[in-house]
Amino acid sequence: MNKHLHDSLYYLRRAATHARLGAAEYRARLTNWVRTRLGREPDHEPSRVDRVRELEHRAERRARKTVRDARDRVMR
Repeated sequence: MNKHLHDSLYYLRRAATHARLGAAEYRARLTNWVRTRLGREPDHEPSRVDRVRELEHRAERRARKTVRDARDRVMR
Protein backbone atom coordinates (compact mmCIF):
# COMPACT_ATOMS: atom_id res chain seq x y z
CA MET A 1 0.00 0.00 0.00
CA ASN A 2 2.86 2.40 0.82
CA LYS A 3 4.35 1.86 -2.64
CA HIS A 4 1.05 2.84 -4.25
CA LEU A 5 0.96 6.03 -2.20
CA HIS A 6 4.49 6.95 -3.28
CA ASP A 7 3.63 6.21 -6.90
CA SER A 8 0.49 8.31 -6.76
CA LEU A 9 2.40 11.22 -5.20
CA TYR A 10 5.03 10.97 -7.93
CA TYR A 11 2.41 11.13 -10.68
CA LEU A 12 0.55 13.93 -8.93
CA ARG A 13 3.74 16.02 -8.74
CA ARG A 14 4.53 15.21 -12.34
CA ALA A 15 1.02 16.23 -13.45
CA ALA A 16 1.29 19.48 -11.49
CA THR A 17 4.65 20.26 -13.10
CA HIS A 18 3.30 19.61 -16.58
CA ALA A 19 0.22 21.71 -15.86
CA ARG A 20 2.40 24.58 -14.67
CA LEU A 21 4.60 24.37 -17.78
CA GLY A 22 1.56 24.22 -20.03
CA ALA A 23 0.00 27.23 -18.34
CA ALA A 24 3.25 29.20 -18.67
CA GLU A 25 3.49 28.33 -22.36
CA TYR A 26 -0.13 29.33 -22.96
CA ARG A 27 0.39 32.57 -21.05
CA ALA A 28 3.45 33.39 -23.17
CA ARG A 29 1.52 32.80 -26.40
CA LEU A 30 -1.36 34.91 -25.12
CA THR A 31 0.99 37.70 -24.05
CA ASN A 32 2.67 37.72 -27.47
CA TRP A 33 -0.74 37.82 -29.17
CA VAL A 34 -1.82 40.80 -27.05
CA ARG A 35 1.44 42.64 -27.69
CA THR A 36 1.09 42.05 -31.41
CA ARG A 37 -2.46 43.42 -31.35
CA LEU A 38 -1.28 46.48 -29.43
CA GLY A 39 1.47 47.11 -31.96
CA ARG A 40 4.35 46.18 -29.70
CA GLU A 41 7.00 43.67 -30.56
CA PRO A 42 6.44 40.31 -28.87
CA ASP A 43 9.22 38.93 -26.70
CA HIS A 44 11.22 36.37 -28.61
CA GLU A 45 13.29 34.02 -26.54
CA PRO A 46 15.66 31.93 -28.57
CA SER A 47 14.53 28.36 -28.96
CA ARG A 48 16.75 25.41 -28.13
CA VAL A 49 17.59 24.99 -31.79
CA ASP A 50 18.59 28.65 -32.07
CA ARG A 51 20.79 28.35 -28.98
CA VAL A 52 22.47 25.21 -30.34
CA ARG A 53 23.07 26.92 -33.69
CA GLU A 54 24.61 29.90 -31.92
CA LEU A 55 26.90 27.59 -29.96
CA GLU A 56 27.91 25.83 -33.19
CA HIS A 57 28.72 29.13 -34.86
CA ARG A 58 30.72 30.25 -31.85
CA ALA A 59 32.65 26.96 -31.77
CA GLU A 60 33.34 27.19 -35.51
CA ARG A 61 34.67 30.76 -35.16
CA ARG A 62 36.91 29.73 -32.26
CA ALA A 63 38.22 26.73 -34.20
CA ARG A 64 38.99 28.85 -37.26
CA LYS A 65 40.76 31.43 -35.10
CA THR A 66 42.79 28.70 -33.41
CA VAL A 67 43.81 27.22 -36.77
CA ARG A 68 44.70 30.68 -38.09
CA ASP A 69 46.85 31.39 -35.02
CA ALA A 70 48.56 28.02 -35.35
CA ARG A 71 49.35 28.70 -39.02
CA ASP A 72 50.78 32.09 -38.12
CA ARG A 73 53.04 30.49 -35.50
CA VAL A 74 54.23 27.85 -37.94
CA MET A 75 54.96 30.47 -40.60
CA ARG A 76 57.12 32.45 -38.14
